[in-house]
Amino acid sequence: MFTGIAGILGFSVLSGLLVTVMVAPALAVTGITASSTIGIFDSLPEYIQIGQQPERNTIYATYTGSGNSGGYYPIATIYDQNRQEVRYDQISPYALDAAVDGEDRRFFDHGGVDVPSVIRAALGNATGTSSSGASTLSMQLVKNIYVQQALQEPTEELRQKAYDAATSPSFDRKLKEMKLAIGLEKTYTKKEILAAYLNIAFFGDNTYGIQAAAQRYYSVDAKDLTLPQAASLIAIVQFPNQRGLFDPENYAANKDRRDVILYAMFDSGDITQKEYDEAVATPVDDTTLKPQEPQNGCIGAYAYAKWFCDFVVKNVKNYEFLGANEQERLDNWKRGGYSLYTTLDLDVQINAQDQTWAYAPNTETALELGSSTVTVQPGTGRVLIMTENKVFDDTLEGGGAGTSAVNYNTSFDYGGSSGIQPGSTYKVFTLLDWLKSGKGLYEKVNGDARTEEQSKFKDSCADGGGWGGPYQFKNDSGESGPFTVYGATTGSVNGAFISMALQLDLCDIRHVAESLGVERADGTHLQTNPSSVLGTNEVTPLSMAAAYAGIAAGGLYCKPIIVDRVIDPTGKELPGQPTDCRQAIEPEVAATAAYAMAGVMSGGTGTSSNPDDGVPIIGKTGTTDSSVQTWVITATTKAATAVWVGNSIGKYPIRSYETAGISGGLLRHVIMRSTVGTINAKYGGGDFPEPSAALLTGAGLEVPDVRGLTPEAAKALLVGLGFGYEDGGQVDSEVPAGKVATTDPAPGSQSARASVIKVYISKGNKVAFPDVVGDGKTNTFGDASGTLNGQGYNQVTETCLALPVGTAPDDPRIDKVSASDPAPGAYVLPNTKVKLTVTKLACP
Repeated sequence: MFTGIAGILGFSVLSGLLVTVMVAPALAVTGITASSTIGIFDSLPEYIQIGQQPERNTIYATYTGSGNSGGYYPIATIYDQNRQEVRYDQISPYALDAAVDGEDRRFFDHGGVDVPSVIRAALGNATGTSSSGASTLSMQLVKNIYVQQALQEPTEELRQKAYDAATSPSFDRKLKEMKLAIGLEKTYTKKEILAAYLNIAFFGDNTYGIQAAAQRYYSVDAKDLTLPQAASLIAIVQFPNQRGLFDPENYAANKDRRDVILYAMFDSGDITQKEYDEAVATPVDDTTLKPQEPQNGCIGAYAYAKWFCDFVVKNVKNYEFLGANEQERLDNWKRGGYSLYTTLDLDVQINAQDQTWAYAPNTETALELGSSTVTVQPGTGRVLIMTENKVFDDTLEGGGAGTSAVNYNTSFDYGGSSGIQPGSTYKVFTLLDWLKSGKGLYEKVNGDARTEEQSKFKDSCADGGGWGGPYQFKNDSGESGPFTVYGATTGSVNGAFISMALQLDLCDIRHVAESLGVERADGTHLQTNPSSVLGTNEVTPLSMAAAYAGIAAGGLYCKPIIVDRVIDPTGKELPGQPTDCRQAIEPEVAATAAYAMAGVMSGGTGTSSNPDDGVPIIGKTGTTDSSVQTWVITATTKAATAVWVGNSIGKYPIRSYETAGISGGLLRHVIMRSTVGTINAKYGGGDFPEPSAALLTGAGLEVPDVRGLTPEAAKALLVGLGFGYEDGGQVDSEVPAGKVATTDPAPGSQSARASVIKVYISKGNKVAFPDVVGDGKTNTFGDASGTLNGQGYNQVTETCLALPVGTAPDDPRIDKVSASDPAPGAYVLPNTKVKLTVTKLACP
């Protein structure tokens, strides 16, 4: 007769009944009046929201291979609680029936409180014959909501306090649950309440909700649970530590409770006798379980995407789609339920990671070998590839040799890296500043290895300048002499770039690099000391790849982004990270720099990285002192990629290392060539814009002809025009002794303003070689050699030249000198060796 009473009686009437049956023993002992207790009940809140419970976040990458769904592939699940909420219609009917029949038979009849059960429980508690709490599913849901709220408290102390309050055996808490359960029934449908209960319930081993439990213990979705599976899961909820299927010792207890639930389902008419018999006969053991270990966090992510996953998670505080401020974003992420569709492209990532593992083995013991590859899309900043040779492991225990939690691609704040010196890949920023200043690619500069006084460098940065002392630098291949800027770039000549920097402002070079997003891993400003020109800042590969992407995009720099779009917990699609681009350098500057960088990849130092597949490519190589670090960075119009191979710790010379039969200095190229080839096969690439004609020649000057002038006069003229002057020493020459014999660059060539012109002084020791050939019909070898001997040429030899067949025997050329080496009139040193050619009818 009490059926539905809780749903039809008013709170004031119901409260009297509940108080009577729940607290009569307390009234007798304490003397509290019934009316005061009714007041307590009526003062309790009437309404509680089910709300969103903590659940999984899922991270996806783009992929067209096997296992993709709609062009995406899940690479990681990140959660505070392993839960994935599902709708009522996504839950097996067996699980729905098991929950009702096993936990609350009159669920669909009562209004939140099952009064007959309450009465029985109260009488049992009063007489000591039962300890039942008579909790309905609605009441259990209320309790679980408060437990979940307790778990979200910020400190352990507050969490424990709130948890104790939510689970206290006091009659006040039970009254509160009852009233709020009635409120739930007035607000939500039975199906909504039942689904919410199954989504919030704890199934042991940090597994929450029926979907996560089905996957955790049976590797199926909740909708596909069989009858015995569903009953076994519902058997867990009241005592998850004693009946949870994560521990074989719990199997027997689980089966006992499962069989009780199965009988309740049969008794209620929800299953047949046959279904009951078959289900009861099904064992609960390792033969029926198919456990799936939870893969929480990036350590459990897809093997090819763990480093990218870590970068995604460490950027949570920056995602505007998660909230208005950092704390709100972190809280929402912890609550979970988001699906992040990222920029990572497994179609190209998998090969890049395989190449990194193959040619920079993390098992190496001779040195602390490190390697990374990262690719950024020009014009968008989307990160397509992120690899590392180490296996990701961020556990407190660590994974031992070959593992790491430090992401070499990123900064310290987003991966723990202290950065890597980029070597000559950093020279492109001096090249760009050179072109921004109106100087040209074909202007010549001094490429000699040498020592320069650091005070000669201009540095207008407030935190720079004041450099002093000598700066000695070498050229990697021993180059010397003047180079065009184009040739210096393709050949990576240190001396030439130092000469360029001497004509620029080191602070401006920094500004160019920073405008293209280059960052030090420690977050401080790029350093501007003279050696920074050759790449001594500890930078991040990601920022270098993004900078080269900016050059490839015509000077348009785009900040790297990693999330394309998002599905929030309600199923609503949200935009991911917005593109954040700016015109960092002028398009004509970028195009002209790209022209020189294309030479690097075709005949220059980067040739070995070029896949030669017809896709235009630009790039630059870099090797630090003693080959401690080696780099190559390339770009097409579709993708910019940075590859680093070097020492994560220590200074082992990479060029002295070898693996898989490949010299250490070539490893970066092997990785790059394959990686870019795979990228090009998918993305292609177009032509780069033509270079600026004005920036090819620049605003340089023509080197004047100072030959024949005194050194003093030549210096005055050169310095007056803005050139530097250097004494090249004495050389053999026909020019009068003490006068200028020649210059380097040569007279008439184009050279940069302030370039050093090397001036060579004549020894005056060359003379014109006499003409002993004449018309080729006069002097015999004896005549000619006699003449030469008389002028001091005593090293004269003869060689024969046969006349054509059929020449008349009286031809006047026979036995006559027809040529000499040196040629007549050539300027030579005295007693130079001479070779005379004598024509004959036939040569021996």
